[in-house]
Amino acid sequence: MGIFERFLSIWVALAIVAGVGLGLWFPHIITQIATLEIAHINLPVAVLIWLMIYPMMIQIDWSAIKHIGKKPKGLAMTVVINWLIKPFTMAFIGWLFFRVLFANWVGADDAQAYIAGMILLGVAPCTAMVFVWSQLVKGDPNYTLVQVSVNDIIMIFAFAPIAGFLLGVSDITIPYDTLFYSTLLYVVLPLIAGAATRKICQKTDRSLAVLGKKLKPFSILGLILTVVLLFAFQAQTIVANPLVIVLIAIPLLVQTYGIFFLGNLMAKWLKLPHNIAAPACLIGTSNFFELAVAVAISLFGLHSGAALATVVGVLVEVPVMLSLVSWINRNHNAE
Repeated sequence: MGIFERFLSIWVALAIVAGVGLGLWFPHIITQIATLEIAHINLPVAVLIWLMIYPMMIQIDWSAIKHIGKKPKGLAMTVVINWLIKPFTMAFIGWLFFRVLFANWVGADDAQAYIAGMILLGVAPCTAMVFVWSQLVKGDPNYTLVQVSVNDIIMIFAFAPIAGFLLGVSDITIPYDTLFYSTLLYVVLPLIAGAATRKICQKTDRSLAVLGKKLKPFSILGLILTVVLLFAFQAQTIVANPLVIVLIAIPLLVQTYGIFFLGNLMAKWLKLPHNIAAPACLIGTSNFFELAVAVAISLFGLHSGAALATVVGVLVEVPVMLSLVSWINRNHNAE
């Protein structure tokens, strides 16, 4: 793991501080940036999201799909957790905390927004970072690739319907056309661009690894600047009520650890070998937070509580996933 991935929480925390500072010191400039949008999609943020997503998409080898029939249990487990369990448990936990447990601290409108952000995180399974987690737990890299590729294909067709259904169940009015265009912009088109890039590299004998290394700084820059902008837009809310960050983080932690240990029990029941079980549990646990952030902005706006909730997901994800990696390695070495 590189220095950026290892200390991602620190970089994100610094970006949060910088964003809040900019939002307080230069509110007029931030407001002007917020108005640069088409069809509820903010153009500066869209560019930054693409900077993050595109380098990840070129890592996906669609030829790996032909191996889908090999060792189907691990793949089936990942699909079930990602698409039949995780989105719905996230919606339930969001409702439980913000409608019941935190009802005295959070207003009804804010509660709706935070639940929406959590739902978008729950419907967006992780892609590129999974390869990092799989490597750290000595997972089978080829099988991990198959799992990620299959989930990305499912995401193209399932993300918008499931997100729309759960957001509707949560009594949140959403523009379905914006959700559709967001999925097209942040999932379908980057996947196509990534596949086209792979094909061009193969035809011209260019190294994908070298290209990925060259693009990585842009991906890092996109993530950091996105976080800076998001927290700049949320600066007034955060300063007025800093407790909100903690309140959002708590249910996200409950969901993340809960899904992981559910996956761990399923893996034991299915008797999966370690090199398949470990990454399968982590794939089901982590989130494609870049997509969740982008869609939250597109659907609810840059200043929304939904966007804030997805950004808190970025802050929570890396330290939690590293703790789970440590737990897996400790238990595997003890066997």
